[in-house]
Parts: sequence; structure tokens; C-alpha cells
Amino acid sequence: MDKRPLATDPILKAMELEEIETKISALDKWRAIFSSRGLEVVNPGYQTNQDHHKADEESDERAETSRSKKHGIFPGSIFYSIPGELIIASDLGGQPISIEMATGGTRAIQLVVQAHIIKYLLFTKNKHEYTSVKSLSELSQRQQERALAASMADILWTAGEMKRASVCLITSDSYFTESPDYKTDNFTERLQLFEFVEKGKLEKFLCAHIHCFKDEGSHGVILFLYSLLFSRTIARIQQDLDHTTSHLLHFGLGNYTVRQAVLNLMLSGRASPHVFNGDQAVDDQNVEQKYHGVLGRSDVGYLHWSREQMEQNKLPQVGSMLKTPKYPIWLCHINGTYSVLFGTNMSLLSDWKMEHMFDLYFYNGQFSQKQTARLTVDTHSHHWEGSYKIEESDHEKKLPSLEMIIRTKWEGAAINWHGTVPFF
Repeated sequence: MDKRPLATDPILKAMELEEIETKISALDKWRAIFSSRGLEVVNPGYQTNQDHHKADEESDERAETSRSKKHGIFPGSIFYSIPGELIIASDLGGQPISIEMATGGTRAIQLVVQAHIIKYLLFTKNKHEYTSVKSLSELSQRQQERALAASMADILWTAGEMKRASVCLITSDSYFTESPDYKTDNFTERLQLFEFVEKGKLEKFLCAHIHCFKDEGSHGVILFLYSLLFSRTIARIQQDLDHTTSHLLHFGLGNYTVRQAVLNLMLSGRASPHVFNGDQAVDDQNVEQKYHGVLGRSDVGYLHWSREQMEQNKLPQVGSMLKTPKYPIWLCHINGTYSVLFGTNMSLLSDWKMEHMFDLYFYNGQFSQKQTARLTVDTHSHHWEGSYKIEESDHEKKLPSLEMIIRTKWEGAAINWHGTVPFF
């Protein structure tokens, strides 16, 4: 998982997380913070990784040292290439990593923050003034930083049940040393927690220390993730989860990605593992199990679409709580990647007449998207169904996934790309 700073440009600047880090030292720090099984929530406390096996690690270190000396590389060096003996043939039948996998861990967190930045700039910064989409690209650096601080404060304050929040920052001092249960990583042992019981003071503190989250080398995403967990508290997160989820991160193909519980924590303030409404009790082999969903409407919503899951009939049923947020902004999970869909009309979710025809804007944070796409959604004209009623399933395969995710909220809607070639 990437550890570079949080992006601050809300719309047009693609996030600076597309390059894959090659420094092994960065990967070592990440492994030291989260176990290879993915941030397991077991016992309350400030140590997030107690799953190290010291004897095995010492054996690995000895082997690594021997291998390093063989190649003329000594402990403490930074690797910029992989020794030839570690490279395998490309035709062994493995699954190549995609750019989405390589950046997926941070992209989800980044896009939720971006969605809250859009909310702040369009709807809460100047409640009595209309803010256009174009104006979002004309913000000064200072305005971007304030928007980032305000958005982070919103997320952390909600996670703390509107009563408290924690901010985690790295210092120059270490506060504990290595032990049989913990291997130092030069990061975790240098952290300090700052507690707040007033949202205004929280936002001011974040604004004053925003460089700790956005500057190069600041480890902004990890600091924010720590702040999020400690704002919610480990004890509450344990209560939020159910028997289906014990880890907040998923490790696969050498990369960490966040589970739905983390996204729901950022969106709703509760680390529920599922996207349906409320909690559900299900009998599993004569044992009643409770599944935790979303309990209330959040400021930013969530939509999900996957062509593969659709074909396998495994598409998760997102409940109305997430489909109908308080603001017309949605985090979109489309075919394994994350993006943001939003409107500028606050009445869209409160006045049914506004849903006849309206504009939505789409932003995926990728370099390939040069400008925010505008789509007009028409919920009354179903001409898109006309010549495809007989072969409806084939028609769905031909439609852009972005259109299909919009139709999970507005079924049967016609969508006009205004000349833009559908790209998602």
C-alpha cells in the first residue's frame, strides 16, 4: 500500500499515487505496521501489529544478509533493482498485477477524502452562494489545504460519534523500544495522538499541520488511517465488525486494499462490513449470526457495479441508506476501481421532480482523464432500451460500466455523454 501524501486538488489534478514505489525501505515500513494478513483488530491498544515472529524474522534477515553480500549489497542500502536470480519467467501462468491493484489500497481512501472535499466546496463552505464545478479548478494552494483539513475533520469527527476525534502525527522521538512482541519500524514508535472534543479546534489543528499529511514523504495516508481508527477507538471497531470480517485490510498479489468496513467507517462513521440497510440476523447451521450493515444516511453515498460479479449473480445489493446520501455525491466502486460521481443541485435527493433530468459529474482521479466528465441523466426517456429489449443481457454487456452503476440508483435512465467518448 502506498504511503505518499493525500492529494489536495479536488477535481482536475489526478492524484499523485500512480507511480509504484520501488524503494524496499518503504515496503519494509509498511510490513512492520500491518501484518501480511491485514490490520487485524484483536485487542485495544496503540500497537497495530503484534503478529511478528521474531525467530523467523531473524532467520530471514540472516538469509537476506547472506544474499545481499553475494550481490555486493550491504544492510542499509536501498534497492533500485531486483537481483536476477529472483526474477521468474513471465510465461509460468501467473496473474499479472494491474495498475488498479498497485494503487488500489490508497485510491479508495483518497477518493472518499476527495468526495468530502467536493461536499465542502460545493455545499458547506459557502452555504448561501452557488459554487460552480469550474470554480473548483481555480482554487489557490491555501484554499485547497483548508478544504482538505475540513474534509478530514468531517470524517474523523463522524467516526468519533460527533463527540471526539484523534489526530495521529509522527515525531522525532521514539517512545518505546523493540520487544519480543514488537519489532521497531522507525514509524509506529514515534507517533503521538492528539485528542479533541471540539470540532472547530480539530479543524484548526489539522489546517495548521496539514503539511504532515500532504507533503512529500509525510506518510499522509497511513497517518490518516491511524487517526481514523483511534477516533473510532479499537473497542468500537470490534463492536462494528461481525463474524465475517476480522481484518480491515486485504492482502493480495503483494498489495494491500481496504475492506468495505474501512470505506463504511469513512462514509458513515461505523465500520460495518456490509452495504445493505441495518443489521440482519441469519440462521447459519442453526446458529443465529448477525450481519452488520449501514444504520443511517451518510453525507456521501456509495454505489457498486462489477461486470464480473453481475455475470456471477454476486453483485452486492447496496441499500437505500448509501444510495441516497444527504448530499448528491457518491463514491463509486466500478469493476474494482474507485471514482466519484456528484451533482451540484442539492434538491436532487429531496425533490422527486428534480430527478426527471439532471447533470452528474464524474471524476476517477486517473491521469488519463483530462477533465471532469458531465453526463445528463434522463429518468423518463427510456429510448436506450428500444432496440435491445429482446437481447437485454447482451445490451448490458455493451453499455459502459459507468452507465450501469448510475442505473443501480436510477433504473432505466438514459445517459447523454455530450460528445465525450464513454471511457469507463
